[in-house]
Amino acid sequence: MADKVTLVCSECFSRNYSTTKNKKVNGQRLEMRKFCPKCGKHTLHKETK
Repeated sequence: MADKVTLVCSECFSRNYSTTKNKKVNGQRLEMRKFCPKCGKHTLHKETK
């Protein structure tokens, strides 16, 4: 029941990562601190629609 989601950088808005999420367990949007190659630093990445 895992759905594929895309993560976008909160600073430069580039779509860098994709991951899976179980909507039955976690209903909110994902937020992770990941490395953004465009910014060159670790930033907050949020789930997009």
